[in-house]
Amino acid sequence: MIKAILIFNNHGKPRLIRFYQYFAEDMQQQIIRETFHLVSKRDDNVCNFLEGGSLIGGSDYKLIYRHYATLYFVFCVDSSESELGILDLIQTMQSFTFFFQVFVETLDKCFENVCELDLIFHMDKVHYILQEVVMGGMVLETNMNEIVAQVEVQNRMEKSEGGLSAAPARAVSAVKNMNLPEIPRNINIGDINIKVPSLSPF
Repeated sequence: MIKAILIFNNHGKPRLIRFYQYFAEDMQQQIIRETFHLVSKRDDNVCNFLEGGSLIGGSDYKLIYRHYATLYFVFCVDSSESELGILDLIQTMQSFTFFFQVFVETLDKCFENVCELDLIFHMDKVHYILQEVVMGGMVLETNMNEIVAQVEVQNRMEKSEGGLSAAPARAVSAVKNMNLPEIPRNINIGDINIKVPSLSPF
């Protein structure tokens, strides 16, 4: 079973953290730091499996990771999970589709060349994609086309409902399309004369 999914950058800053086992928040921060130190000091040409850190369970747990550009994708799994099964989810080889790769390629398709900023500014979408793949520590879906289809359905629903993200654009559009009468340039109220400055169009 997957106990945690951690994504952090080359400097150890967490970009996505999902624990499927309860840890207090301060313990989670310690686990993230320890995991980063274990993974980041490894050479690029060594295997992607190592024993979990002492805080997450030691030799009863494995860390399976991949380093893509500026991001580390780390899965912490217990001994019941197959290392190769998880690696399958991480990386695609000639004839096999594996889990990190499914997750990373799905992010790539949804964000068109995913980068660290996508994880920062579209956290809700990234969590949604992750929930399509893994829920409660169990892998639900590995078919990338199915995951992308579900994400597209979600996007269409958000657009049709005109979610919160569309509200500012709708407001600007509504103001632009308003049929306002000509704004008076001089307003006279009794002895008071007010000159209205000319406003630039939108």
